[in-house]
Amino acid sequence: MADGDMTMETARGRGTFRADLAVLGVALVWGASYPVAKGALAHAPVLLLIFYRFATTAVVMSAIARRDLARASHGDLRAGAVLGGILFLIFLAEIGGIALTTATNAALIISLCTVFTPFLEYGLRGRLPPPGVILGAGIAVGGVAVLAGGMTALGPGDLLVLGAAGLRAVMVVSTKRLMAGRGLSSAALTALQSLTVAALSLAVLLGQRGPGGLVVSAGPGFWGAVGFLSLFCTIAAFYVQNAAVRRTSPTRVSLLMGTEPLFGVALAWLLLAEPVTAATLLGAGLIVGGTLCGVAAENAARRE
Repeated sequence: MADGDMTMETARGRGTFRADLAVLGVALVWGASYPVAKGALAHAPVLLLIFYRFATTAVVMSAIARRDLARASHGDLRAGAVLGGILFLIFLAEIGGIALTTATNAALIISLCTVFTPFLEYGLRGRLPPPGVILGAGIAVGGVAVLAGGMTALGPGDLLVLGAAGLRAVMVVSTKRLMAGRGLSSAALTALQSLTVAALSLAVLLGQRGPGGLVVSAGPGFWGAVGFLSLFCTIAAFYVQNAAVRRTSPTRVSLLMGTEPLFGVALAWLLLAEPVTAATLLGAGLIVGGTLCGVAAENAARRE
């Protein structure tokens, strides 16, 4: 191999390594979002946290994507609003679930969206997913059963997070279908979704409590959580993930993102002193293992 070829190969290797570290950073940040949101809910109700998180995100992303938004067609705007409505339901279920269960359970159960998605996608085509995906889904669902002490022991919060995982799968499939052939940039779509979530949560808050419902009697801890969830878990993570996909493969990104629930469990233990039992570790291993098995099988099937 020529020196020039070796230099290019080394540069590509370093770029891939940096991309892998960046994706692991996103997984860490998203894992941290569960204990951070759990702590913020001690100071404000679910809808208020959703409103301030997405209002902040909407302001920043609208500024970034202002030119793309100005060029967007009415069809683009409608598609973005529909996807924003789905996103609102996801966070209503997810954060509502976090309020009623542990951050540990939430971080693990939400990861099931990666095995729900292929079932929905293939089901809409009238087909079954590849056998490896079905196997991975079974293993992951078994992990949820272990985590909850049996499927009949799932509490209301666990069920809400499970519903959020299903809605995340709906979001993935809907985004692919609604945005096919459209020229709306990812930044503009994120801005539209955030604006829709902020508007819907504001409408519900005003309908329930009036303008006084927007007042938060909380210290800097709550606002720090809002800033972290908005700037790091939504905006920065969005850019890092998209940049990483350009340097590596979607398969590699998906597998690395499978570490998110592990970070969630570890940080819930460190930040909230939530107990980590043998059942938690076994359930976590089954959920993550099943998820990675399903993702690997799905990606292998797409390459065939």
